[in-house]
Amino acid sequence: MLIPKLDYSKLDGLVTAVIQDWQTKRVLMVGFMNQEAFARTLETGKCCFYSRSRNKQWLKGESSGHFLLVREIRTDCDFDTLLILAEAVGPGVCHEGYESCFAKRLNEVNEFVYVDTPTYNPNEVYQH
Repeated sequence: MLIPKLDYSKLDGLVTAVIQDWQTKRVLMVGFMNQEAFARTLETGKCCFYSRSRNKQWLKGESSGHFLLVREIRTDCDFDTLLILAEAVGPGVCHEGYESCFAKRLNEVNEFVYVDTPTYNPNEVYQH
């Protein structure tokens, strides 16, 4: 399979991947992909990432079942950031139980507060 060239040099072998709902255009999450994760994403049609904190590849949904099915992939003009329009399988993307990882808004006293309602109970999904 031909893997399109991306510029992995700016983030120590990674590119930023912004994941957006393919229909509503809401940003669901931001992750990072190395060349292997990008190739696996293309191969499987599901979003795969590189976890900087765990130092390993991971398939979004591997433990929750909340996969992200790729519908379209775009890149910026520098080829160092991806915009992936995806179909979210499951009630949410965020490991805290929200539809989106961007469930908090800065309020008038400069505090981030939740403005979204949880869509699932993460304690029922994740085995910690």
